[in-house]
Amino acid sequence: MDVTTVVKASQAVSSEIELPRLIETLMGIALQNAGADRGLLILSRHNDFWIEAEGQSKGEEIAVVMRQAPLSGADCPEALLQYVIRTQKTLIVDDATRPDPFYDQEYVHRRHPRSILCLPLIKQAKLAGFLYLENTLATHAFIPDCVAVLELLAAQAAISLENALLYRGLQEREARIRRLLDSNIIGILFWNASGNISYANDAFLSMTGYSRQELVSGTVGWKDMTPEEYHIEDARRLEQLRSSGQVAPREKEYFRKNGSRVPVLICSEGSLDESISFVLDLTERKQAEAEARERERRYQEMQLELAHANRVATMGQLTSSITHEVAQPIGAIAINASAALRWLGRKAPDIKEARISIERIAEDAHRSVEVIGRIRELFQKAPPRKRHLDLNEVIREVIVLTHGEALKAGVSVKTQLAEGLSLIEGDRVQLQQVCLNLVVNAIQAMTAMADGARDLLITTALTEANCVLVRVADSGPGLDRHTLEHVFDPYYTTKPDGLGMGLAICRSIMVAHNGRLWASTNQPCGAVFQFTLPADHAADSGQAWGTPGS
Repeated sequence: MDVTTVVKASQAVSSEIELPRLIETLMGIALQNAGADRGLLILSRHNDFWIEAEGQSKGEEIAVVMRQAPLSGADCPEALLQYVIRTQKTLIVDDATRPDPFYDQEYVHRRHPRSILCLPLIKQAKLAGFLYLENTLATHAFIPDCVAVLELLAAQAAISLENALLYRGLQEREARIRRLLDSNIIGILFWNASGNISYANDAFLSMTGYSRQELVSGTVGWKDMTPEEYHIEDARRLEQLRSSGQVAPREKEYFRKNGSRVPVLICSEGSLDESISFVLDLTERKQAEAEARERERRYQEMQLELAHANRVATMGQLTSSITHEVAQPIGAIAINASAALRWLGRKAPDIKEARISIERIAEDAHRSVEVIGRIRELFQKAPPRKRHLDLNEVIREVIVLTHGEALKAGVSVKTQLAEGLSLIEGDRVQLQQVCLNLVVNAIQAMTAMADGARDLLITTALTEANCVLVRVADSGPGLDRHTLEHVFDPYYTTKPDGLGMGLAICRSIMVAHNGRLWASTNQPCGAVFQFTLPADHAADSGQAWGTPGS
């Protein structure tokens, strides 16, 4: 046995830590000392065996190619390898030209091996891989002395390969960490509880405007960059870091170098001596949220403008009806005032009759004020104001406003309002607008009829789904299928002078109230518009808001 050869080979293998160079050295020594002209290094990977490299020897030249391919019968006899895996013993085939159960003849015809050596690489009784060697020129090529040298080398090779694989894994992890640190996707900060910063990546420097030298030199610490209103929370989170080693993500702000603030999402882990924080710049998200809020504000303003315009247009259509409702109590006031004067103008004034006339004047005056107040509310352009409401009362108010219009059109208005109906939470004016639109649309639809009954029925009920249902049914010409599909679309209208916004606005009001509005055909004729709103039973019991309508 050539001891010098063994020592040199062992030193050469043990001195390499880079996996590719180690493999190249190991394959060169193995091919040269064994007298093989082809060899494979097979290593265990992910509970399987893969070909890591293939070496070819031609004369004095040895070429090693990294393969990293799954093991297959095209590269080496699988039965032979399975035997070595099972026994973990070296296997030598002196004459591969003779039939043998370890390999099939197809492989021999394709590769033409004459001698085969398979050497296990074992570390601490664990199979790390194999050296598979072939000689295509001679039988009995692998002599015992050479095999003994390779077996001694194999033990060192197994240790060196494991170290090289660990080193490569460490390098890959470091490379991934370095890519993360150097990325511009997220800010990374190493710091301690005293406020010192030992490292900040380019992303963090970019979002704060400081240079790396300013931060790591101690000129500026993370406490200096933190606005005062976050100091108490930071102290609490430092205590949490001390006890658990990590803190959950939270939003805060840092001062930029120019004095402005940058909103961030930050999470940290580590210890008080050294921790790492991942910092995400929220500037774009905050801007997007602000823009979204502004768009929502403009949308709400537009909705208010459209709703107001729709109310004004509807009230314009009801001018004669409103005039009648206001004129009637005013006329009664004039009559009762004259009567009171006559009772008082007698030689013996009749105080009792005069008092009755004056009380009637007061009642009619209050009635006029209520009507004018409701009209004024509908004309006002005010932001929504939700309160607990009785929908029955809202419907009664709408019937008063549309009474004259219904009389003029010859429409019989009937109601079936459920007693003890649960209150709902909503804006009175907006819900009046919905009911007003539905009633006026029904009256106008029946006005166009040449003959037939003109009946309008308004009902309320409490549904099984704990909602208040309002149903407006007419006996008019009804709605065809196409109209039913598009009746709530903006700008869709069946009226010659209509804008097509009334029902679209009504549906948006229902959505804002967590309700639902829909249309269907009435039987035997006409149309039905219905909407539901969630009932507020807490308001019914006085647990949440006190007195209804407050």
